[in-house]
Amino acid sequence: MPSQPLSIGPHTVRPPVVLAPMAGITNAPFRTLCREFSGGKGLFVSEMITTRALVERNEKTMQLIHFDETEKPRSIQLYGVDPATVGKAVRMIAEEDLADHIDLNFGCPVPKVTRKGGGSALPYKRPLLRAILREAVAGAGDLPVTMKMRKGINDEHITFLDAGRIAVEEGVTAIALHGRTAAQHYGGTADWDAIARLKEHVPEIPVLGNGDIWSAADAVRMMKETGCDGVVVGRGCLGRPWLFGDLVAAFEGTGAPKAPDLREVSKVMLRHATLLGEWIGDEARGVIDFRKHVAWYLKGFAVGSEMRKRLAITSSLAELEDGLGELDLDQAWPTGADGPRGRTSGNNRVVLPDGWLKDPYDCAGISEDAELDTSGG
Repeated sequence: MPSQPLSIGPHTVRPPVVLAPMAGITNAPFRTLCREFSGGKGLFVSEMITTRALVERNEKTMQLIHFDETEKPRSIQLYGVDPATVGKAVRMIAEEDLADHIDLNFGCPVPKVTRKGGGSALPYKRPLLRAILREAVAGAGDLPVTMKMRKGINDEHITFLDAGRIAVEEGVTAIALHGRTAAQHYGGTADWDAIARLKEHVPEIPVLGNGDIWSAADAVRMMKETGCDGVVVGRGCLGRPWLFGDLVAAFEGTGAPKAPDLREVSKVMLRHATLLGEWIGDEARGVIDFRKHVAWYLKGFAVGSEMRKRLAITSSLAELEDGLGELDLDQAWPTGADGPRGRTSGNNRVVLPDGWLKDPYDCAGISEDAELDTSGG
C-alpha cells in the first residue's frame, strides 16, 4: 500500500508506523529489536515517563530515557496531571537535549493512573487538558509535541472529539487515538470508526490509529478504512518484533517476508534476553525481566506446558538456551498465531477521583500532589 510519509514536526516517519509506549516493554532493548527488523524505519517511543520522576531525576527514570546512539528521532512519552510539573519536565527535555519528540499520555486506563485523574481520565477535564498542552507546547521550543488518547472514560463520557479540537488549538503536532474507552481497557473490538471521525474533525494535523493491529494486513486495512495518517502498534508486536519488518514491506509494496519458524524465533528470544541483560548490567536480572515475554513468543507453537513453565522461570542465558534447544525448532509458523496477545480484559469500572464526573470544567483539587513518582507505568 503506497502511503504518504508521516510528518511529526521536522521528523519524517516513513512508513507511517509507530511503536506504542508500553510499560515494562518498550525499553531500549525492545526498541532495538523492533528497529533492527524495520531497517531503522518507523518511530519507536519509550515507555511512559512520569513528569514528577523526571524533574526529580529519579534514578530508574533517568535509565529509562537512555537512548541508543542509533535511535533517531529519540521519542519520549510523558505522563503528568499538573500543568506546572509537565511544563518543567518538557523544558528539561528541551534544554538538556534529552529527546527529539515528546508524546503526552492521555490514554492509560490502569487504576493507579486514573484514580489520580491522569491518563484516559484526564481529557474529561477540558480546561486541565488545555492547560497541560499549553505548558508542554510552550516549554518544548522546537520539539514537536504529540498526544495519545482514548475515546473517553466510558460510553456515557466520550471525550475524543473535544480533546482533538483542544489539541489543534494548543499547537499539538499529531494525535494518536486508541479506539476504545478506558472502561473497555483492552477488551472487545477497537472502534475504528472513531478514528475516521477524529480524522474528519481535525484535518489540520495527522491522526494516527491504534487498536487491534495484529498483522501488517490489519495496519493497511485500518488506513484504508479510516483515512488515518499512520498506525500505532502496541500489543500486536508482543513476542513479534519482526512485525515491524512486515509493516515496512506492506507499506513499501516489497512483498511479505517469510514468517519465522521456531528456530528463528528462539534466536530472537535469546537476543532479546541478552540485550536486556546488557542494558540492566546484570545477565540474571535481564533474563528474569525477559520471562514475561516467553509466552508471547511461543504462542501457537507446540510447546508442552511443563516446558513453557520451565522457560518462564529461567535465570541465565545458558539455561534459556538449553531449554529452547530441547524444542522441535523446525516447527513452521503456526496458523492463527497472529491473534490478540497481552491484556484482553474489558468492561471495567474506571477508578476516578471522587466527584470527577460531576463537572467537566471543574478542575479544583488537581495539583502536583497527584503526580506519580515512578516511571514505566
